[in-house]
Amino acid sequence: MAKADIVVVGSCMKDLICYVSNFPSPGETMSCDKFETGFGGKGANQCVMAAKLGARTAMVAKVGDDDIGKATLDNFSSHGVYIEHVERVCGVASGVASIAVNNSGENTIIIAAGANGLMSTAVVEEARDLIQNAQVLVCQLEIPPATVKAALLLAKQNGVRTIFNPAPAVSGLDETIYSVSDILCLNETEATILTGINVDGVATAKEAAMSLLSRDGPGAVVITLGSRGVVYRERGLPGPHHVPVEIIKAVDTTGAGDAFVGA
Repeated sequence: MAKADIVVVGSCMKDLICYVSNFPSPGETMSCDKFETGFGGKGANQCVMAAKLGARTAMVAKVGDDDIGKATLDNFSSHGVYIEHVERVCGVASGVASIAVNNSGENTIIIAAGANGLMSTAVVEEARDLIQNAQVLVCQLEIPPATVKAALLLAKQNGVRTIFNPAPAVSGLDETIYSVSDILCLNETEATILTGINVDGVATAKEAAMSLLSRDGPGAVVITLGSRGVVYRERGLPGPHHVPVEIIKAVDTTGAGDAFVGA
């Protein structure tokens, strides 16, 4: 019996969040209105979101042998995530994300990869049985692209549905990654980087979706547009289509895209 229906190969971070009225200018020092910490990393966020919605999930990742690493494992366990393939690496720090959130709920994020940078293709081979017996594999780009490619290839070869979230976006990405992605899910900024099209609204998002589908893969493209909703197109079917959303006042957009992918 499979250990998990959804397997996430990706990153784990500790989020250090400063809430500010506006983002600092270069060279400026400012005080924040509030400071919080939380569990993060795109992979971990997506995995926990799926678990919260009732899915049997497993994480393939690396954390440091510090307090953050231990707390991350405890957090996964508290949400019922299978963690046999989350390794604590001796002598290495866990990943950390420094996040600033302004009054509009927008954020800027700087990450220090830490143990995430040690996610070699060997971890995919070690988790082979877990991945090839899953129903869905989810990957992002906070770990080395070669490892993402290996995981997606293994899943695709075994009939596992693949979801690739190319975040943070990397230009010049190996085209093979697209061809083994059943669903490519990304935001405006990532779509702009990957296509060269300035995605600033629904019309340009549709153009970017068509550009991404014109490559050798993926099976479908989903571009999230924040308050303007989503644009999607599935290969071989009419589209692209725009799905609007109800307008709300955003409190904090940190992790919103990860929650979307995980759901």
